[in-house]
Amino acid sequence: MFKRTVGNDVLHKEQMIFADLGYLGINGFHENSVIPQKSSKLHELSAAEKIYNQWIAQKRVVIEHINAKIKVFKCMTYPYRNHCKRHLLRTSLICGIINYER
Repeated sequence: MFKRTVGNDVLHKEQMIFADLGYLGINGFHENSVIPQKSSKLHELSAAEKIYNQWIAQKRVVIEHINAKIKVFKCMTYPYRNHCKRHLLRTSLICGIINYER
């Protein structure tokens, strides 16, 4: 997902990334990335791993709240099916509205 959406050209190597489990394996492409620990049926998380996951969640909650505000606009919730050139314009307008409200 990282290679498809962002890629290495946009981010500096020193920049820290707090990602979710959708970006599992990002460490191979960007060394300064942090993802939560994953549990399974056979391997439960230890107390230290749970604290680590909570620390990551505290860092990511700000952007998750902004994503929720963007998704209030229904055109940003569903797949975009209009002209590709206008997608960036509409996204910029919606983000401008959200920033103006803050």
